[in-house]
Formats: sequence, C-alpha cells, structure tokens
Amino acid sequence: MKWNLRMVAAQRDLWRPTEVLAAFQQVGFNPSLSKVAALWSGTPVTVRLDDLDKMCAALSCTVADLLQAEPLAAGQAAPECGQRAVGAEEQPSAGPVRPVPRGRRGAGPRSLPPS
Repeated sequence: MKWNLRMVAAQRDLWRPTEVLAAFQQVGFNPSLSKVAALWSGTPVTVRLDDLDKMCAALSCTVADLLQAEPLAAGQAAPECGQRAVGAEEQPSAGPVRPVPRGRRGAGPRSLPPS
C-alpha cells in the first residue's frame, strides 16, 4: 500500500508537510516532521491504528482515501489467471495443485559435508 496523503491534504488546502503536521497536532497526533514528510512522499511508513484514526479526523477523510493500492507490475499476473505451483504437472484434478519435488541430478549417494 502506498500513502495518498498529498492529494487528500491538497483537497483540504494544505500544501506543505508542516501545515499537515499542524493539522495533526490539533487533533492530538504528534508525529515527527520526518514521519510526516515520509507520508507526504508516499514512502511506506508504519502508523498505529488509533493514530490513523486521528489522521483521518484531522484531514476529514476516510482510511480508504489515505491509502492507495499499488498497481501490479507489467510482468505480474493476477492470482486468478491460472498460475500453477512450480513442478506441478498438467492434470485435470478436482483438488488443489501440489508441487512435485525435482529429482536429483546425480543418482549416487550424497557426499558428506566438509569437516
């Protein structure tokens, strides 16, 4: 998840992280300026749930307004697109697909670890 604080703050006419910090302090949320700047830039930051409620109260928004889902990368597919486990064979089965372990390349006994 990515923070969407800049757009929500702009809707409330707050244009700088220091203005957002002042709005947070009015509702009793006292984060450091560096934390507010990280939220402002969209950097992933850990926030407690009760502090998230205070942020929403200060900005008159919902949690869904503050958080923005990151889009999938171009090469990634959604899990519903028929991805299979590594090593699974193509078999029409009613149950879940389970991975099959690869065989060892050398059929001989394993060597001992170095002493």
